Amino acid sequence: MDTSVVAVLVTGFLLGLRHALDADHLAAMSAFVSQEATVARSCLLGTFWGIGHTAALLVAGGLTIAFKTAISPALESAIESVVALVLVVLGAHVALRALGGLRVHDHSHAHDGVLHHHRHVNLGGGESHRHVHLTEAARRPFLVGVLHGLAGSAALMLLVLAGIPSPPTALLYVLVFGIGSTGGMVVLSGLLGIPVALAAGRSQTASVLIRLVAGFASAAVGVLMAVELANR
Repeated sequence: MDTSVVAVLVTGFLLGLRHALDADHLAAMSAFVSQEATVARSCLLGTFWGIGHTAALLVAGGLTIAFKTAISPALESAIESVVALVLVVLGAHVALRALGGLRVHDHSHAHDGVLHHHRHVNLGGGESHRHVHLTEAARRPFLVGVLHGLAGSAALMLLVLAGIPSPPTALLYVLVFGIGSTGGMVVLSGLLGIPVALAAGRSQTASVLIRLVAGFASAAVGVLMAVELANR
């Protein structure tokens, strides 16, 4: 293989790794991972996100290379709007499930002959991490990965069409880019899953708090994306 082609493919892989760190990707995977109890399952969710993301890129890339055209700005904005909505809904879902773990109770005691009442809010004792079949748990990361791939394909395809004249090399670049983004997301999901797994085994309070933070963060990123799209 020509040295210049190798350099292009290595660059595509590295850019794919960097692409996994986009804010909307981080937000979505944080929400998904916060509901898992092991690092291995978190990594698997990242893998399925990457498969969906790469599949979408390859389909968009194949069509773009074959017909020498890219996704229109209007369609790109529409897909990004769907991504923003999904992030808000996903974040709200995760946060509401976490809030279901809140427990309020009254505590009374007598002090110097006077009865005192105290109200406590406990985070412990709530719902535990869900244990669902892997195919069910992986479906949503896969679909979100597809959306992310479609939303980011326009800019990638413009780069590919402008810089890589050979169709086979261009499609190979898209594949390598997707592999890089998948690898980056697997590592990222594993890192995100470490504190979640530690909390799941030691502190229900910390587990609920992590899910709350992840849910609110996902929703916030979705709202910011929507605002940015509205101001374009």
